[in-house]
Amino acid sequence: MNRLDQLHDAGVSIWLDTLSRELLDSGAFAALIADCAVTGATSNPTIFAKAITASDAYEDQIRAELASGVRDTQELFFALALADVGRAAQLLRPTYDASDGGDGFISFECTPDLADDTAATVEQALMLWERLARPNVMIKVPATEAGIGAIEELTARGVNVNVTLLFSVERYEQVIDAYVAGLERRVSRGQPVDAIASVASFFVSRVDTKADALLRADSSLRGRVAVASAHRAYGRFRERFADERWRALAAAGARPQRPLWASTATKDPGYSDVLYVEELIAPGVVNTMPEATLRAFAAHGEASRVLSESITAAEEILRDAERAGVDLAGVTAQLEREGVQSFCASYRQLLERIQTKTNASILTT
Repeated sequence: MNRLDQLHDAGVSIWLDTLSRELLDSGAFAALIADCAVTGATSNPTIFAKAITASDAYEDQIRAELASGVRDTQELFFALALADVGRAAQLLRPTYDASDGGDGFISFECTPDLADDTAATVEQALMLWERLARPNVMIKVPATEAGIGAIEELTARGVNVNVTLLFSVERYEQVIDAYVAGLERRVSRGQPVDAIASVASFFVSRVDTKADALLRADSSLRGRVAVASAHRAYGRFRERFADERWRALAAAGARPQRPLWASTATKDPGYSDVLYVEELIAPGVVNTMPEATLRAFAAHGEASRVLSESITAAEEILRDAERAGVDLAGVTAQLEREGVQSFCASYRQLLERIQTKTNASILTT
């Protein structure tokens, strides 16, 4: 049994944190599913910006869309990206079926310009959900203040939601409440909840990048705050999806909203390149990894350290970090806003690149 199989057997769903036409056309994505225990994948504006900017694999489809009369740049983006997402969903469908709908998902994100608009997020998410029309797709919604209302509404309408750009446990409490409330609305109307899936995606390494900058160079807390915060979140997951309110939904067939560890590529070269995989192993979680991190774990990762049900040690680390000057609430609020801004910048770059390719195609026809 290889290391990735051991990680999967420890209860971690391994998702790939990238998607591109090249990855699909080359057969590499199918190979990762077959050989590397990959059971899902995610995408975001930054991922698609890199994919479309760095490749000519989308040229034929751009020309075909233009020939059919499509000129709107955002609509061109949706056409390109949803084609990739649909193909990935098809490749992951056997995993979805074999797990009785518990795994095998591919996620596509609402455009980041809507992150502070609840109604517009709901409208676009419903459109994307209907266009993809596959049960093993998730629509990504950011965990902004506006996103919380969208998460509840979309869950109530039967949409699988991947809650993204999540940094704080306090915001996570709101995310859980939104998911549970959406399910409760369905149950109250006599609608099924057993086929709805959701994940809550914590961006891990970015927390350490911010926290480390506030700590002394020789501090023993460096590289430990993000894992401790994630451990605290896992503790809340265990509590909230076992309480009386949840048990009533579970009796109706509802599935827990799984924690997902995102941003798991190590940013500090002084840390292990599999730090945010080895330290965050626990039953019922997802770890979405860039291919380089996945390959690194396959080469030398260890699946022996499993998160304890006790969060006492994690809480002590977080208290020590606060005494050392790390305002975690301030750090996570800043990261949320920076995350939205970064995705907006990637989205603008993406649209500009598509416009450039569109102009070139028009000139050559």
